[in-house]
Amino acid sequence: MRNRPTAGRARLALALSVLLGGGALTALPAQAAPAADGLTVQYRTSASGATADQTEPWFKVRNTGSSIVQLSQVKIRYYFKADSPNASYRFACSWAVRGCAAVTGTFGTLANPTAAADRYLEIGFTSAAGTLAPGADTGDLQLRFYQSNWQPLRQSDDYSFGGGQTSYATWDKVTAQLAGATVWGTAPEGNDPTDPTDPTDPPGGGQTLFDDFDYSSHTDPAIAAHGWSVRSNSGGPGVPGATWDPSKVTFVSAGGNSVMNLETSTAGTGASTTQTEVLTKSVKFKDGTYAARVKFADTPKSGPDGDHLVQTFFTINDLKAPMADDYAEYDFEYLPNGGWGEPSNILYTTSWETYNPDPWQAVNQHSEQRSSYAGWHDLVVTIDAGAITYYVDGQPFGTHDAQYLPERPMSINFNQWLIDLNGQTSTTPRSYDQQVDYVLHVKDQVLTPAEVAAKVAGYRAAGTGFVDEVPAA
Repeated sequence: MRNRPTAGRARLALALSVLLGGGALTALPAQAAPAADGLTVQYRTSASGATADQTEPWFKVRNTGSSIVQLSQVKIRYYFKADSPNASYRFACSWAVRGCAAVTGTFGTLANPTAAADRYLEIGFTSAAGTLAPGADTGDLQLRFYQSNWQPLRQSDDYSFGGGQTSYATWDKVTAQLAGATVWGTAPEGNDPTDPTDPTDPPGGGQTLFDDFDYSSHTDPAIAAHGWSVRSNSGGPGVPGATWDPSKVTFVSAGGNSVMNLETSTAGTGASTTQTEVLTKSVKFKDGTYAARVKFADTPKSGPDGDHLVQTFFTINDLKAPMADDYAEYDFEYLPNGGWGEPSNILYTTSWETYNPDPWQAVNQHSEQRSSYAGWHDLVVTIDAGAITYYVDGQPFGTHDAQYLPERPMSINFNQWLIDLNGQTSTTPRSYDQQVDYVLHVKDQVLTPAEVAAKVAGYRAAGTGFVDEVPAA
């Protein structure tokens, strides 16, 4: 654990400044189902016992129609009975001919539970899965799911389970949809996936916040309408006497996308230091997946280098009292010139249980990598019933213990600030940029980095720049 007295006091001041707010809802355009197309699904299990550590449904999907099928328009549902009302599950792909990165898995709750099913696992495909020619199949999809707490699960009472099905055969107890129309299988009674009463975002997860940061300036009314606050109030974190300047939050083009630019500058004094922060007004985000594409900088865009700069993407709620155990904070923090006792660039991910600002005492767990992270990076953190897992550019960066899971919802934040002025004592003006391409949160669902990329690509392909489906806390 590292000692961050300035940051700790600052987080408290920051969190207390968060205001409640809301966001607009934008729906993706519907797609029409192709005509004269059909699918069949073959199934087998590699875990045939009445109980198992994990359920292992394997599938092959065959195109029985006369035209090419885009796999990104295909959904398969496997129906099962939850092991308890509060049970949560995690999906994994062990191997797939089309590549596991092209296969997605999400869980839903049936609108009309039956004795053999009240949940489903929905298998989908990203555009990377490609197409199916008439008569072709996907090849093996070796899939599995398990309880988040790794307790054994009972599968003998699951609607879609076939314990004797140890080799592939057609299986109509799973359903397949093509562009929203059910073309294969029979769902548990009253739960046809095509039925409009069947929720696309079932209770318990899947609602999404996505923002492409396509705004004209910090005064654009859409920023507030979409639930963001551009900070202007005083307080930490950072250099005493520094101000938070909304005008230094701008929107520029990079790589064909609009990106948010946070500029921090100083001339070596507190009074000359300006910092930047953008945060959600709503404190409504808790379990699930958080992701952002962020550009870190090792050097200033002008002036001498060396300042103890912090560039961030994080979630947080307020510390109600010193060492309060319902505090939560999950950070990506990049220090290009060191700080907090570090001599040079370092990236931290930190999960917080609580802290005492004075005298300083911290209860947290962190992972770190001492190397340059200048440039664009895909940052993902997932929070479920068992752990907090951080990824950088698709690779695991750190996994933190259940002790640090959040008890209350949080806001989503980006900021850039200076720890102190000890790294560079010059009075020559200098400024640094941090950029953000997008932010994504998916409530109560753990997505892989590949699934995050596919979801973002889907929004952009549909021309959707903003969505906020996440209900208020």
